[in-house]
Amino acid sequence: MRILITGAAGFLGSHLSDRLLSDGHEVIGMDNFVTGSPDNIAHLADNENFSFYKRDVSNYIFVPGKVDAILHFASPASPNPQSKSGYFNLPIQTMKAGALGTHNCLGLARAQNAKFLLASTSEIYGDPEVHPQPETYAGNVDPVGTRAVYDEAKRFAESLTMAYHRFHNVNTSIVRIFNTYGPRMDMEDGRALPNLLKQALLGEPLTVYGDGAQTRSFCYVDDLVNGIVKLLYSEEHYPVNIGNPTEMSVLQFAEAINKITENKAGITYVDARSARDPQRRRPDITRAHDILQWEPKIEIEEGIRRTIPFFKQKLGLA
Repeated sequence: MRILITGAAGFLGSHLSDRLLSDGHEVIGMDNFVTGSPDNIAHLADNENFSFYKRDVSNYIFVPGKVDAILHFASPASPNPQSKSGYFNLPIQTMKAGALGTHNCLGLARAQNAKFLLASTSEIYGDPEVHPQPETYAGNVDPVGTRAVYDEAKRFAESLTMAYHRFHNVNTSIVRIFNTYGPRMDMEDGRALPNLLKQALLGEPLTVYGDGAQTRSFCYVDDLVNGIVKLLYSEEHYPVNIGNPTEMSVLQFAEAINKITENKAGITYVDARSARDPQRRRPDITRAHDILQWEPKIEIEEGIRRTIPFFKQKLGLA
């Protein structure tokens, strides 16, 4: 297939580009580098099956020639208020990527009779009152809170995607992505793994918010990409959770990182974050298992060990 990936220079978009190229497809990357990095796709510069357009998908999308599939992954996603590329500091751009960007991608998919796959998120569940979270759960989201620009952009994008499927008969899929980690993560992302792993490799105490009892479920990027590709090749139209159902507390995660990196600096506790930071997060992957025959394979320790060389290189420790 000839496949367009928006957000191709991002963490997930670049890994998807690698995987789809290895599957024998032609990949067209699109990014405006607001949050993505040219470094993430530099290794593809000489690949004859990869082409790239620097473009803001919320303005317009034009790709010459036939397109068989569109994967819409363009959006700020970092929850770090200190990050210039986080959605707290790019609120309008985040909403536009989810609304106008999705609309533009769906319009192209309709015109080209192409498959459309939307990258949604576990954040559409908000701070969940149902645990673990199945796709049937409607969520607990504050529409005017500080995190709403990302949460509601993705919720709108899902609604628009289903409207195009139902009204225009566009072949669509929706993946709800849970916490994912691996090489090419933004080190200033603000999420648990980059924060903690960076501190550990620098020999600093690991910062844990509150008592560290808040939970996350961490999925290694190769597992996630495998699930997304299976969904792309499927005929499933309703949302599918892709993530690791192995739940652990942030404190347990911090202790595991200290052990793997042999960091002796320990852990320091600070006041819990505000901004409705979800306290529990774990996917119900029953649908992914039943429909896609997918489940994660890579254990957390193995995933962290695979991620360390990238972080060492970025920190100048390699």
